[in-house]
Amino acid sequence: MATSPITGRTPSSLPVDIPDPGDLGDVFTVYDVELDDGDVRYYGEPHGDNEEVLKRLAPRFREHGYRVRLTYETGEHVLVATERSLSVDGVPWTNVVLFLVTVGTTLLAGAQWYGISVVDDPGAIVAALPFTVSVLGVLAVHELGHYVLSRRHEVEASLPYFIPIPNALGTFGAVIRMKDTIPDRDALFDIGVAGPLAGLGATVVVTAIGVSLPPVDVGATSLISRIELGFPLLIQGIATILGEPLVYPDPGVMVNPVVIGGWVGCLVTLLNLMPVGQLDGAHVTRAVIGDHIDTVQKLVPGLLFGLAGYLVLFGDGRAAGIWVFWGILVLVAGRLGTATPVDDSPVGRNRRLLAVCTLALGVLCFTPVPIVITG
Repeated sequence: MATSPITGRTPSSLPVDIPDPGDLGDVFTVYDVELDDGDVRYYGEPHGDNEEVLKRLAPRFREHGYRVRLTYETGEHVLVATERSLSVDGVPWTNVVLFLVTVGTTLLAGAQWYGISVVDDPGAIVAALPFTVSVLGVLAVHELGHYVLSRRHEVEASLPYFIPIPNALGTFGAVIRMKDTIPDRDALFDIGVAGPLAGLGATVVVTAIGVSLPPVDVGATSLISRIELGFPLLIQGIATILGEPLVYPDPGVMVNPVVIGGWVGCLVTLLNLMPVGQLDGAHVTRAVIGDHIDTVQKLVPGLLFGLAGYLVLFGDGRAAGIWVFWGILVLVAGRLGTATPVDDSPVGRNRRLLAVCTLALGVLCFTPVPIVITG
């Protein structure tokens, strides 16, 4: 072992708020305990498979303020208890740095959508701030929806991590890390559904503002002018209600880049509502139908590959690669498993109805050809 075990010491030698090793014997017989970098490590023998052991022990440790995981190291079963913390300790520098870098990459991307040459006038990049605010705002609201409901259910989660990338959007999205066990299906449902619903609210607001703003002329020969966005029903409906166009006849004239924030919100919502792996849709579906999620998520790759085939056979096939790419991703994601709550009691009628409504809203975010490059 890397550290000195505290063999032979009384339970009082352990942190006072940790479960007594002797009280775990009905589930996990402990023969040694050690402290290692703040974690309490119980060495012993589990009475049952790992999933069953954790389901029975997690509530006990949760009551004492700890989360627990079961590992197998160098021939020994180890129950590792880590103190839970719902607060943000210190400055989350990784989150801050990633956010600032993503601000930079989205400003550069936004400059292209506005037809701004940052080479000729670097200071002009500030004119791309509306694009950055709209895109990052939608992503932030989505992830903060998860974060707030995680706090409400006392599930330990990180602040959002933004993912910068030098592409036409400047980002590949944002994520939060769930570092805790999920106490029950209600918590799994609420945390899963909060992100898409919050993100959709932000999407509606951003889209309404964007279509009301004047279009921009990026020039008929620019790379951006060759990008065609497929607007889903939600964005089309908002534009129709406000009496604003989404397409202009003049070459190089496009919707105001703020609308791109709404388009990103729709795409993120649609993709996250897929019932696969650790995506939001899998959390919501798992909370509603339980272990039947395994059957549902096996159907998703086939549907995506089928959509790609349809576009090849009956369309021009330009967007088929997008759905092939996501079909491969969900195949991999499905192998990572879904979140399993400790208490598997079914959710109530209201949550089941909300699940149906959320999935219906997700359909409004769908378009078979989300983006293509012409020419």
